[in-house]
Amino acid sequence: MEQLTTQTLVLIAAAAAVGFILGAIILSAIHKAKERSRENKVKDEARRLIDKAKREAHQIKRESDLELKDKEHKMRLDFENSTKDTRRELKKEEERIEQKKAACDKRADQIEQKEQALENDRAKLVFERKQIDLSKEKVEKLIQEEEAALQRVAGLSREEAIKSLREKLEREVEYDAANLIRRRQQEAEEQAHSVACDIIARAIQRCASEYVAENTVASVSLPSDDLKGRIIGREGRNIRALEQETGVEILIDDTPNAVVISGFDPVRREIAKRTLERLIADGRIHPARIEEVLNAVRSEIDQEIEEAGQKACLDLGISGLHPELVKLVGRLKFRTSYGQNLLAHSIEVSKIMGALSTEMREDPTLAKRAGLLHDIGKAVDHEVEGPHASIGAELARHYQECDKVVNAIAAHHNETEAKSRMAVLCSAADAISAARPGARSEAYDTYLRRIEQLEKIAGEIEGVQNAFAVQAGRELRVIVDAESIDDNKMLVIARDIAKRVSDEVQFPGQIKVCVVRETRVVEYAK
Repeated sequence: MEQLTTQTLVLIAAAAAVGFILGAIILSAIHKAKERSRENKVKDEARRLIDKAKREAHQIKRESDLELKDKEHKMRLDFENSTKDTRRELKKEEERIEQKKAACDKRADQIEQKEQALENDRAKLVFERKQIDLSKEKVEKLIQEEEAALQRVAGLSREEAIKSLREKLEREVEYDAANLIRRRQQEAEEQAHSVACDIIARAIQRCASEYVAENTVASVSLPSDDLKGRIIGREGRNIRALEQETGVEILIDDTPNAVVISGFDPVRREIAKRTLERLIADGRIHPARIEEVLNAVRSEIDQEIEEAGQKACLDLGISGLHPELVKLVGRLKFRTSYGQNLLAHSIEVSKIMGALSTEMREDPTLAKRAGLLHDIGKAVDHEVEGPHASIGAELARHYQECDKVVNAIAAHHNETEAKSRMAVLCSAADAISAARPGARSEAYDTYLRRIEQLEKIAGEIEGVQNAFAVQAGRELRVIVDAESIDDNKMLVIARDIAKRVSDEVQFPGQIKVCVVRETRVVEYAK
């Protein structure tokens, strides 16, 4: 029994030991499993964090790539724009260089032609000098023969014979010299006239521009006649507000679907027209709205005037012009004279002066400046009393233009003495632009009245037999009595007629007064 109990205890102890060992093994396995599970969780968390970091890095990289692409695209656009501007400037510079090159080539051809002409003249002079030397030899021989003949026939002394021959020779030489001088003068005048006509023709051809018809009224179309009542407003308050604010007259008559705006100031007329068109399109017509729209239109017109002046200066290559003068130049866009737009006329005169000044070896930049500003007084002549040439000269002097430009403006209608060739060129260029075919237009009745007035002024002068306005009124040909009027009196008559025409007749450009005095002798052979 005791042995059984001992064995049982041993078995129990062994079982307990085995159970302890198994428990330890199981606990160790459980612990390792927990460790592995924890390790797996840590690895999963680490992997998740790594993936998240990778995704964020990829997102950051993608955003940075997009930002870089945007910056690259923007830089490319900026570079292309700057390159386009540079190319455009280079193209303009190339065109200017080509134009200057062409002008230089023409100038070189002209110089070659002049040099050839000078060589021809030099050859003629050499030939004539040889002829003169031969003539001298013949004269000396004749003198000797005459001396011998006179001494032999007339019994004159040597001194008396020499004196007689000298007087005879002097008369012959004076006659030959006068003929030579007259012939040379005629050739020079013909050549100068040909060259001048060629220069003027080229200047007109290069610089001619179209003209714009002159009007003192503007018409605004209406969708229906019902709007006329709204434009007038209650007791006329709308139309009265429009007329007072714009300074023009608005005529609402029986003309269907139209309103007429009348005024001599083209800027005011244009402001009134645009204001009325906007009010009609908007549909709200009342004094407050009229004032609002009018202020907006005035700002637009002021901006347009300034841009027109700047564009004219840019096209002509004129820099350093006072901003107020630029605005006055822009105002000429809305002014016309005998149907010719004054801004286009001023630009044309500037270009013609540039071409002529190059031929005359004057400063073309200064000449263009004077040409652009020559009619600047017409921009304010409805506000300031006096001739537009004097007004323009005062404006130029006030804004510190140089004396040559001021004198050219003041003298371009011969109201002031021309003190430089620049002033003469300005007067000539103004006449060319005004008088060229198609530059200016006028009504037929006005043209007839001017022709009649010209002939009447000439006919009132004592000693005038007939007067004819020819060349479309550009020339007044006057026939005087040859018996009562001498050559000196002709000069006085021509000057008096020209002065009266300048004072009493309104005309574009200039009028040539040609006084003719001739004597005719008639005989009949029987």
